[in-house]
Amino acid sequence: MAQHLFMDSPDKEILCQTVHTKKRENMAHGHDVLHMMEGNSYATKEELVKAIIEHFGKDERFHTCSAENMDAAELVDFLTARGKFMPAEDGFTVDASKICNH
Repeated sequence: MAQHLFMDSPDKEILCQTVHTKKRENMAHGHDVLHMMEGNSYATKEELVKAIIEHFGKDERFHTCSAENMDAAELVDFLTARGKFMPAEDGFTVDASKICNH
């Protein structure tokens, strides 16, 4: 089960950058998955999870600015809940306008 770290602060972006830097040594960031998805579409959640595992490895754990220690399926659920995907002709893909740039 993912352990979530929520940060509510006026300095959220600074905190996020600090956490992002510290966590990156041990886990891939959700942004890495979103960038992996650019130019690709997936018919199902399961297909995306499989692509993530093939790209990052089955044991990789993921973090974002507000959550950590997620497996591929938990990350996809997390990103879905935050509206990071959009419909595509044959399924769905990343909504590049929803990728934060920090």
